[in-house]
Amino acid sequence: MTRSIAVTFDYRCPFAYNGNAAVVNALRAGLDVDFRFMPFSLDQVHLDETDTPVWDIAPELRGPGVRALLFGIAVRERHPEQFFDAHLALFAQRHDHGLRFEEQVLRDAVASVGLDPDAVAEEASSSEALEILANEHTEAVARWEVFGVPTYVEGDEAVFVRFMERGRIDDLERMLDLLQWTRLNEFKRTRVPR
Repeated sequence: MTRSIAVTFDYRCPFAYNGNAAVVNALRAGLDVDFRFMPFSLDQVHLDETDTPVWDIAPELRGPGVRALLFGIAVRERHPEQFFDAHLALFAQRHDHGLRFEEQVLRDAVASVGLDPDAVAEEASSSEALEILANEHTEAVARWEVFGVPTYVEGDEAVFVRFMERGRIDDLERMLDLLQWTRLNEFKRTRVPR
């Protein structure tokens, strides 16, 4: 039976890039796991309970992280065959090229993988994309108590993981072996040997 796992992402997080790149690489190499890529807004998670949710803020006031997530959702929903390339290109704009998520940077990312940037921008500005972000983020918090990215979710289990190297399939496979080991709650190094 194929495992079904969700992985959260926010394009501003380098650890989300590392973990999501590992998933993409593993899937391209033939890993038999059904992965769902789930947007999770770091902007939203850092708001006070009384603040207006990021999806209810006027479009011109939304932070760049939210705009980037909406581009990723638009591609995932409307152009799934190009999602992996666009997903990694959006991460790369920030973490490989050091760019801020201005509109043109997002457009350039999707154009670099052969997508029409005008079409993706229009889809990203739709109420549908915003509703998907709100629903998937809210579900992650309410159902699994997700607090950050990347978090891997399988059934009722959710695990926040920080891979130190980008895109390593062997790191992902080791983590997948541990995901169902529910007696381990926390394993955190006090310092990272480098």
